[in-house]
Amino acid sequence: MTSIALCTINNSARSIARVCQASRSAHGTADFHSFVSHYSTLRKCAFLPGGKWSFIRAGTRQMSQASPGRISLGRYGKGVFLAAGAAAVTGVLAAGVSHFQRAEMATKISRVEEEEGDVRERCKSFMSPPVTDIKVLEQRKDEMSTRMEMLIMETQAAFCRALEEVDGGTFKVDRWSRKEGGGGISCVMQDGKVFEKAGVNVSVVFGNLTEEAAKQMRSRGKVLKGKDGKLPFCAMGVSSVIHPKNPHIPTVHFNYRYFEIEEADGTKQWWFGGGTDLTPVYIDLEDAAHFHKTLKKACDKHHPKYYPDFKKWCDNYFYIRHRGETRGIGGIFFDDLDSPNQEEVFNFVKSCAKTVVPCYLPIVYKHLNDSFSPEEKDWQQVRRGRYVEFNLVYDRGVKFGLATPGSRIESILMSLPLTARWEYMHEPTKGTKEAEMLEVLRNPKEWI
Repeated sequence: MTSIALCTINNSARSIARVCQASRSAHGTADFHSFVSHYSTLRKCAFLPGGKWSFIRAGTRQMSQASPGRISLGRYGKGVFLAAGAAAVTGVLAAGVSHFQRAEMATKISRVEEEEGDVRERCKSFMSPPVTDIKVLEQRKDEMSTRMEMLIMETQAAFCRALEEVDGGTFKVDRWSRKEGGGGISCVMQDGKVFEKAGVNVSVVFGNLTEEAAKQMRSRGKVLKGKDGKLPFCAMGVSSVIHPKNPHIPTVHFNYRYFEIEEADGTKQWWFGGGTDLTPVYIDLEDAAHFHKTLKKACDKHHPKYYPDFKKWCDNYFYIRHRGETRGIGGIFFDDLDSPNQEEVFNFVKSCAKTVVPCYLPIVYKHLNDSFSPEEKDWQQVRRGRYVEFNLVYDRGVKFGLATPGSRIESILMSLPLTARWEYMHEPTKGTKEAEMLEVLRNPKEWI
């Protein structure tokens, strides 16, 4: 996708207009006209080794305990830019924008849908070589399993690099294999400057469904007919849970997955599932609106009923029944999605996956310097305890993983925080911010 990018390269009146060839990334091609016009703090473009342009802020912020130092927003839109001419440009930087507008590039990234290109070239941007051999992916590049594996690998890479950018730390990349078939790539960052624990996992597994796993699926209405008691399957997905240190930065979770099951007559059943949801410790109406609007925009591109239906499904799914509370303020959730057709559903999942950076990173940047008290940290620990309860008791992904032979327990339990707290008969004082949060969790609301 070719676009014109206007960048100020110094503080003089002279500017250069370059014709840019934007390379593929997991989040599409950025609208650079809108990007430049909205970033009042952008002052220079630096060309980095490896053929990447980095857009760097002119100064540094004063950082609090949770802040990593200089903030660069360059990794949101990786690209190879080819100079092809010059023109004078003035007055392209706007002033007085909000935190969300300063992160406008992330929001714009999902605007342009990319066509899927060369497999080997796309693999160069991943955190690790894909689970499936690249030659096999090239041979089967038109199959849905290949296209989904490429999407989840790109999503993992884009999200990890955005988190590294804000934290200043690096992810440990851990490849693992499953003797029954397949494997995965776990990317984990612990004890960072911003994130206490951040995990972004990819798994691509295949083999035969266990009876326990098949029973779970049949309980959701699946009619599965195996041959000689066997049900060959292929499952893949990307999942992430981010636990920040600062209680004013919410926890975020997303998961996008694809299943194929081969029945006795050789036909295949397939479906997609997933979603993205936010778990704040304290209510921030602006954050909630931004998060839900970003998801709604992705849903509305495909069907006007998707957002309201999947938002309600999310509230119902992430409900801790024994507590009478939702886990957080929701987002979207769907499962067993197999209509209107495979291509349409895949495109919807792709749109959702492209929102994971723009729906969350602006919120992180907004609260980097927020101070917090020991009492607010304690409340965060109590809420994390509820997070643990949901994941271990109700979460489908955890239950499926634990029921699948050869699953990697460390990766399955990556979603749990490093620290949490359980207080006997804990109830916040009426009229406090903690009580306000609990009221929302007990009575989910519409945010937009």
